[in-house]
Amino acid sequence: MTKPRIGFIGLGLMGAAMVERLQSLGYELTVIANRSRKAIDDAVARGATEARTSAELAAASDIVMFCMDTSASVESRVYGDDGVLAGVKEGSIVIDFGTSLPGSTQKIGADMAAKGAVYLDAPLGRTPAHARDGLLNIMCSGDEAAYRKVKPVLDDLGENVFHLGPLGTGHTIKLINNFFAMTTACAMAEAFAMADRAGVPRDKLYQVMSAGPLHSGMMDFVRNFAMEGKIDLAFSLDNASKDVGYYRQMAEGLGANSRMSSAAAGTLKEALGAGWGDRMVPEIVDYLAGSLDRK
Repeated sequence: MTKPRIGFIGLGLMGAAMVERLQSLGYELTVIANRSRKAIDDAVARGATEARTSAELAAASDIVMFCMDTSASVESRVYGDDGVLAGVKEGSIVIDFGTSLPGSTQKIGADMAAKGAVYLDAPLGRTPAHARDGLLNIMCSGDEAAYRKVKPVLDDLGENVFHLGPLGTGHTIKLINNFFAMTTACAMAEAFAMADRAGVPRDKLYQVMSAGPLHSGMMDFVRNFAMEGKIDLAFSLDNASKDVGYYRQMAEGLGANSRMSSAAAGTLKEALGAGWGDRMVPEIVDYLAGSLDRK
């Protein structure tokens, strides 16, 4: 069977790895420059076509994929005379792989439907290394018939591919997931920092905590940096703060009071204010170790 033509917007670390994976499997790709010129040049060198506008990219594609940092970034590529919405074809499927606000996702979905296209949200789990090997976790939601149509492509990108329900469900679950992950990371980082202050060796603390039900992958990400200087989670504090902020914004829109996210949001905001935005999440242990003094 002929593979669908794919337009890809957002060739950051994750997006570039996904494009590389798709090209290795023989997909025809159209890409557009956003921030990383090198990623575009590499994709073109492997045979991709570079579009001048998002509308041109959409017109050349059966499936349009976004892998961008914020809802605002996605909307900037969807709307306007040169946006995806202006060029998308009837019957096309547009997929947002980023972590976006569910309300924005639903708005874009309605606008795509008015043009005869289908919008799916499919946020991701795991890392760019997993993307290159087709081993992502993909949390897709939206029209089930459209999901079944693109599932062979999603299966080429992911090891675990889920259909979770109506449009926006994937982004809702991803925000809950990331809120929990970043809260856990901040808590574990503070645990190590407090152990330092109390004169307790970090390895002794970890031996006890990891032997019980607290043990988790996120604990180990923080532990590996705290004890060995290794960064296994390449996710910036800036992105972490954005995702927790989106979670809080979503909760507010639902009329809910999120108590647990307050500490993580405040800690991450404080770290960003100190110039740590480009640091990776496990490095929050160093920030907290140097800032435990009461204020």
